[in-house]
Amino acid sequence: MVAADEELLAWLATLPLTKRQPNLVLAAARWHGVPAPGPYAALREALLRDDGTIRRTILDRATQTNEAGRLATLVPAFALAAGAGPVALVEVGASAGLCLFPDRYRYAWRTASGVHRVGDPAAPELACAVLGDGPLPDGPPEVVWRAGIDLAPVDVTDDDQVRWLAALVWPEHDDRRARLERAVEVARADPPYLVRGDLLEELPALVDRAREHAPVLVFHSAVVAYLPEERRTAFHDLMTGLVAAGRCHWVSNEGPRVLPAVTATGPAVPEDEHGFVFGVDGRAVARTHGHGRSLRWF
Repeated sequence: MVAADEELLAWLATLPLTKRQPNLVLAAARWHGVPAPGPYAALREALLRDDGTIRRTILDRATQTNEAGRLATLVPAFALAAGAGPVALVEVGASAGLCLFPDRYRYAWRTASGVHRVGDPAAPELACAVLGDGPLPDGPPEVVWRAGIDLAPVDVTDDDQVRWLAALVWPEHDDRRARLERAVEVARADPPYLVRGDLLEELPALVDRAREHAPVLVFHSAVVAYLPEERRTAFHDLMTGLVAAGRCHWVSNEGPRVLPAVTATGPAVPEDEHGFVFGVDGRAVARTHGHGRSLRWF
């Protein structure tokens, strides 16, 4: 409906280009009381009659969806990249660092031959449908060190910042909101080490610091899409260089057009297909659902 509303489109055009993200604008409206789900008329009126309050939230905040459900797809790739030994994790675009705790969950991978469960039965469970014959580990990874990088890290102990993460969850996704609450509880028990800064500038030194503890896994999910094209290329070159030098392994989980050099190593992706291309050390190995609901091995 917004696409056909010239008056509202004109209002959106007054925002900086990087702030015209639907999820950011809609979350800011919800943050200030616009009902969701709710009538379009309420959203329209709130934005067009905004006294600057919603605009300030849009300008001050950022989309930082921290989807712990993606761990159900990431953990098999971690095992594929680094084997069963201890690892040091470095997450690029970590937000609150909720995905830095793969060892604190139980996993239920639904396969053609049945459900493959691993992990502590008392831990929060993450479920995922698996297609294809890719490797599924016999247990969660042994994480001996973990850290993340973000331009604006979210303090998982700050209730206001956590409420903003919840506002970014689509209003009809009650299951994701409940999962976020559990993930926050997990992270608050042992808040992660997060570095504030640019990923291209901070990553090499953080990788070297992680190497003091165990073999390093650098990973990211729905992060590189926020970089301009030239910086995406620079990030790809940085990661392939770190992998070639033996300094880390690399697990990427991004849209098919975000890292085209990775996507090109796997089967062609239909134009109308949604989801992410999963890469290990620069080579496509699977496609995944954006919120971790499915994993399809090539």
